Amino acid sequence: MSAPLLVIAAGGTGGHMFPAQALAELMLTRGWRVKLSTDARGARYTQNFPREVEIEQVGAATFARGGLSAKVIAPFRIGGGVAAAVTRMMRDRPSVVVGFGGYPSIPALSAATVLKLPRMIHEQNGVLGRVNGLFARRVHAVACGNWPTALPDGVEAIHTGNPVRRAVLDRSGAAYIPPGDYPMSVLVIGGSQGARILSDVVPPAIAELPAELRRRVRVSHQAREEDVQRVSTYYADEGIDADVQTFFADVPTRMSEAQLVICRSGASTIADLSVIGRPSILVPFAAAAADHQTANARGLVDAGAAIMFPESKFHVTTLSQRIALVLGNSDGAMRMAHAARDTGVPDAAERLAGVVERLADGQKGTDS
Repeated sequence: MSAPLLVIAAGGTGGHMFPAQALAELMLTRGWRVKLSTDARGARYTQNFPREVEIEQVGAATFARGGLSAKVIAPFRIGGGVAAAVTRMMRDRPSVVVGFGGYPSIPALSAATVLKLPRMIHEQNGVLGRVNGLFARRVHAVACGNWPTALPDGVEAIHTGNPVRRAVLDRSGAAYIPPGDYPMSVLVIGGSQGARILSDVVPPAIAELPAELRRRVRVSHQAREEDVQRVSTYYADEGIDADVQTFFADVPTRMSEAQLVICRSGASTIADLSVIGRPSILVPFAAAAADHQTANARGLVDAGAAIMFPESKFHVTTLSQRIALVLGNSDGAMRMAHAARDTGVPDAAERLAGVVERLADGQKGTDS
């Protein structure tokens, strides 16, 4: 008999793609075949997927972006994607279909529903995304990365945690070096596209640090392409050692080496912080749907592992004071790092894989 097939469907952001990659990596080791269904945006993240994963690029569209013409075309593009997915699944007969959210997961989950295949969704954030909310009552299982997660009435879920990539797991045992009288690393990351507010506020906040502290700070700063030059120039003019790039391919390594991380509170970032265990200053994206980034941040904040700033209160002087508070207090920073580690779910991929295998064994061919 051929190995069972898992179809993973995920939208084109790191928040969806990183946990999808983690599940793919694990299921391959368990003898499964894996296909990934995503769109052109998601394909940018597939370079780090195992080469054994077959990539299917689907037609997908969103009603949330674009002008009137794009919104008119969207249902036709989605319909075409669903029809193509049905054809593929009739041929391949996957054992389980897992959706990680985002509009590109609609075709695969819709096709699995039509064909009555075992199917589930995984929600990374503390609030269901639009697509996962659409399918929550149409799947056999709902797995959640954050807990508790706001769910529709009558929907039950399983807390699996958010799977992290192998590169993150490999750094989970790295000891935290607390701040001291030596060079200290500050990592600044703002999601897959960077964050302008971090580029506007963080550099002058670091420049405002007391001179003795500032001279020991080394910064790795992810910035939007249009902001790289001005951010690099600002750091250089202030005499601050900084590496400014649009994308860091080695975020797990940089995070494990950091004394402090300043970042958004996307689900994957929160999972990485908690598995590696690092103090953080979190700035939830104010425009996130249902304010889910604030919900994501609460676990670390309540544990004493992070400081949270709403965008409306994210100001230079206040941030500088908080940076100094963390980097100037070795014992406090160590407690934050340990508290972050205590909230982590390093076996999230194993938990999620267990749900997949139970679906394949017990509900194959049934409809919800």
